[in-house]
Amino acid sequence: MEVYEGKAKKVIPIDDDKAIMEFKDDATAFDGVKKAQFRGKGWLNAQISAKLFKLLEEHGIKTHFIGVAGDNKLIVERLQMYPLEVVVRNVVAGSLRKRLPLPEGYELPEPIVELYYKSDELHDPMINHYHAKVLGLSEEELKEMERIALRVNEILRKFFAERGIILVDFKLEFGKNKKGEIVLADEISPDTCRFWDAETKRSLDKDVFRFDKGDLIEAYRELYERLTGEKVQA
Repeated sequence: MEVYEGKAKKVIPIDDDKAIMEFKDDATAFDGVKKAQFRGKGWLNAQISAKLFKLLEEHGIKTHFIGVAGDNKLIVERLQMYPLEVVVRNVVAGSLRKRLPLPEGYELPEPIVELYYKSDELHDPMINHYHAKVLGLSEEELKEMERIALRVNEILRKFFAERGIILVDFKLEFGKNKKGEIVLADEISPDTCRFWDAETKRSLDKDVFRFDKGDLIEAYRELYERLTGEKVQA
């Protein structure tokens, strides 16, 4: 069985139904132009993803998460993945500043959902429903992914707000299982989300690495401790 290796994760099939998702200590930004390694990053992303997948499952969201297989490994359901990233934005930040005449930090009156085609060669371009349907997705599939994404936003936004953290935006990926169900997949971590401290607007995500805002592991460790209530040994 073929092993898939991306910039931050490795997916190792166990059998026809399950796989190991291994989180690496690598960090990349700007289409891989900026690279580094941070000891402990893989562990933090795996544990944070496991915690958030469990939370979503408790609220009725079907995910590919099965269990924790080790410090930086999760057991996940194998899916037929969609070549799509679904991004939900609550606050103006990142690339949205280039598309709307609004300042960074502006809280949107309602969440914005964006679709991106997963392609390193094309640099993950933003697309709309018409483009997605040309790529083989149906209108029903797109609407279901957007529905799930907005529900995930409701759950996570409340969860993080209770811990003094703003969920600025985040990326989700989906796959289809053998029953034909659309299932939330990939990861939910500070690699794929923007988190700001509610009082200081300090970044607790990969922007710390992207824009040299401080110590990446300290930011990820603080996020983990605030969402779990558990201290991480340095």
